[in-house]
Amino acid sequence: MTESVSRAPERAHFAPTGTGLYAIFVAVMAVVLLLSNIGASKGVTFGPIITDGGFFLFPLAYIVGDVVSEVYGLKASRRAILTTFALSAFAAICYWIIIALPGAEWYDGQEALARTLGPVPMIVLASLLGFLAGQLTNAWSMVRLKRRSGERLLFGRIALSTLAGEFVDTLVFCSIAAGVIGITGLPDFLNYVLVGFLFKSAVEIILSPVTMWVMGLVKRAEPHYGEATA
Repeated sequence: MTESVSRAPERAHFAPTGTGLYAIFVAVMAVVLLLSNIGASKGVTFGPIITDGGFFLFPLAYIVGDVVSEVYGLKASRRAILTTFALSAFAAICYWIIIALPGAEWYDGQEALARTLGPVPMIVLASLLGFLAGQLTNAWSMVRLKRRSGERLLFGRIALSTLAGEFVDTLVFCSIAAGVIGITGLPDFLNYVLVGFLFKSAVEIILSPVTMWVMGLVKRAEPHYGEATA
């Protein structure tokens, strides 16, 4: 008689956050989001394609988020997301204060400053809400899938979590930011949402071999990878 043996699912490994690498990833995520918030205040067109000036930066925040979720787990990822969220909110307050401060008589850049940073608080609000909803969806999906598959199927985890997170993020962000940068009609709005979702998702998926390579480097660099739980 042949006895059937059920294989236990492969254990999902994570690393503690006590090393300096985790702090570096949080800092990179925060800087990328801050820069993309400023860039997003400018509407950009490439022929029929409508986007904003931060389009090439924002996917990087999600790539870093994927690395943090995969290596450090859901709790650490949530901490990084909330830290980035708080820093961006602080930046928005600083922009408002800087614009409101009375300019010196010899300073002639007030109008340009207000024009550049003036829309940013609303853009930051859109970005913060989109980032929070999208990154939490991305992190939850990434870790949930890893708990089911262990260390296997990494590309599938990246692709599926990317599509889920970017859809939520793009929909929330564009719903608030569209009016700020001058997009009012429904066709242009749908174009804005679709282009943003497809572009950001495509960039993440196309760059997934690089993301997987970085994940491998970080896992090997973390001396206690496999000792923490998500």
